[in-house]
Amino acid sequence: MFKPTLSTARAIARSLPRPQILNNTLGRRRLHSQAQNKLLSNASKFTAVAGAVLGGTLAYQYLGQNLEIHAESVPLSEEKKASLSAQHVQVKSSLEHPGVYAWGDNTGKVIAPSSKEKDIKTPRRIRFFDNVLLRDLQLSQNVGVAVNDKGDVLQWGIGYDPNVKIPEFSLRGKNIERVALTKDKVVALSKDKIVYTFPISKELQHDGAKPSETSWVPGTSSKSEIAYRTLEPTLGYFEGIRDIAAGRDHCLILTTGGRVFSSAASFDYPSKGQLGIPGLQWSTRPTDKPYDVLHEISGLKDIQQVAAGDYHSVALDKNGRAFTFGDNLNGQLGLEYSMETDIYDEPQKLKLSALYPDKTYPKVTRVAAGGRNTYFMVDVDEPSKTGRKTTVEVLACGTGIHGNLGNGRWTHIQGVPTKIKALSNLSEYDDRNNTLNPIRLRSLHVGATHAAAVMSNATNTGSRAEDLNFGADVLWWGNNEHYQLGTGKRNNSNVPVYIQPLDGSPVPGGELGFTGSSSRGGSGHERTSGIIGGVDRDDSGRATAGHDQVHRFQITPEGKTSTGRKAAQTIVCGQGNTAVFMKCV
Repeated sequence: MFKPTLSTARAIARSLPRPQILNNTLGRRRLHSQAQNKLLSNASKFTAVAGAVLGGTLAYQYLGQNLEIHAESVPLSEEKKASLSAQHVQVKSSLEHPGVYAWGDNTGKVIAPSSKEKDIKTPRRIRFFDNVLLRDLQLSQNVGVAVNDKGDVLQWGIGYDPNVKIPEFSLRGKNIERVALTKDKVVALSKDKIVYTFPISKELQHDGAKPSETSWVPGTSSKSEIAYRTLEPTLGYFEGIRDIAAGRDHCLILTTGGRVFSSAASFDYPSKGQLGIPGLQWSTRPTDKPYDVLHEISGLKDIQQVAAGDYHSVALDKNGRAFTFGDNLNGQLGLEYSMETDIYDEPQKLKLSALYPDKTYPKVTRVAAGGRNTYFMVDVDEPSKTGRKTTVEVLACGTGIHGNLGNGRWTHIQGVPTKIKALSNLSEYDDRNNTLNPIRLRSLHVGATHAAAVMSNATNTGSRAEDLNFGADVLWWGNNEHYQLGTGKRNNSNVPVYIQPLDGSPVPGGELGFTGSSSRGGSGHERTSGIIGGVDRDDSGRATAGHDQVHRFQITPEGKTSTGRKAAQTIVCGQGNTAVFMKCV
C-alpha cells in the first residue's frame, strides 16, 4: 500500500473520459468528467483533477493526504468502462456492429434509396452494408460507389440507374482497392496497381465497348461484363502506381517513382489547366491517340502525394513543397486572384515563407482538396525559449462563402492561405515521456463544399487490453444546406464543430435514451452542435444525462471486429452528403 504520488494521479487521470480538444495558443486540453467517483471508492478524501496544459506544465490538485490506494491492477469490467466513458461505448459498438452511416442530400437516392425525403437530416445506417467491411466508399449527389472486401465494385443512385434501390455489382473480378469519382465516370485503382475507368451510368456500362478478357479456360477469351478502359502510364523498372485522385473532368496518377500523370476522365475534356500541361486543350490534344491518353507532368518530381478539386490539382513533394495548377477563380491555388487570368496550366510552387516571420521555416506535410478549396497541413519550425520547437498549422484557401475555409469568416475569394485556428497550434501532454507534443491531423476529408478533420489524439488510456479506448476527435465545417455536417440543423458553419454520436448508443448512466440517431429513427431529442474555438461557446455541443461527460462522435481507430478482422472507421465527404464506414485494414 502506498500514498498517492504525482505519477499515481496521472495513471488515474488516464482512466477518465477522453479530453476534448480546445483551440488555444498555449495548446491546452481539458478533461470533462464527473465519473471518477465510480473509480475512486474513497473520493471524498482524494480527488484528481486534470487541468489545462499551460506552457508544458500539467497541473493536478490534491484534496486530502491520507488516502491509501492498493497497487494491485484490477481490470475494469465492460460495464465499468461503459459507465466511465461514453466514447469507449462508441468504439466497442462500431467494432461489434460495423456498417455505413450516411446523411445529407438524398435527391439522387444515394443516402436512402427507398425514401422520398430530399434531405436525410441525421446519420442513418444503410442496411445493405450492415456488418460489412469495405475497402472504399465514395459519394456524389447522384451515385454511391463502394468496394467490398473482395475488391468488387457496387453502385446505386439515380446516376447509376433510377430503378435500382439497393447496391448492385458493376465492375467485378479486378481486385479494386480504391475509387474516385468524376462527374460521369469512376476511376478505380486495383491492388495489382492497374487503373480502370468506366461510366457511372449502368446504361453506358452495358452499351459501351467491352474489352476482351482472358477466360479461365486456356486459350479462350470473352467479353467483359461492362465497358471499361485502362489507363497505363509509361513506367520504369520497379516503378508502380501509388495513388489516384480525381476532379470533375480529370484524374491524376502518382507513381512510386514520384512522377505524376494526368488524363481526361469524363465525357467533357478538361479546359481549366488542371492537367498541368501548358497549352493542352481539346483543340490541341493529340488526335492520333485516345482522348484520355495520359500525359506526364514534367514539372513535378519526387512527388509524395496528389489531390484534386473540381477543376484544380495539387501535388506535394518529398521536401515539403506544394505545387498547384488549374482553376484559380476563388484563389484555390493559393495564389492571389488576378484579373488577367484565373487559369494556370503548369504547376505553381506555393510560397508560404511570406506568411511567417524570419527564422521560421514552414514545411507542408500533407495536402487535401475538393470543390474549390485546398488545404495544407504545415509543420512550422520556429524559435523558442529553449532553442527551437515545431508547431502544426492547418491552412486553407479558395472559396469560403459557405464557411469552407474554417477560419470564422464568410469569404468569396481567399488566395493567400489562411489559418484554421481551431485545428492549429494544438498540443498534447505525454506524461510517460514528460513532453508536450503537437497534435496533428490524422486525415482530412474534403467534399464539394464541406470538410472534416480527424485529429491524431491518443486513443487509449494505457497499453493494456483492459484500458479504456477512445476514438479520434472529428471536426466538421462548411456548407450545411443538406444537413451534411451531421449537426441536425441547417446552419452553415465557418468554424470546425463536433457532432453527436452516430450509433444511437445511450449515454452511460443516463435516462434520456439515445443521444444520436440511427436507422431506428431519432431519439426525440434534437441534435446539437458544438463550436470548437468559438467565442464563449465551449462545450455547447455536449449531451449530458445527469453528469458532465462530453458525448460526441469520435472515429474508431484500427481494431478487431467481432469476426476477428482488422478494421477502422473512415469518413467520406461527398457532394452535399457524408458517410462513415468501416474500412478493412
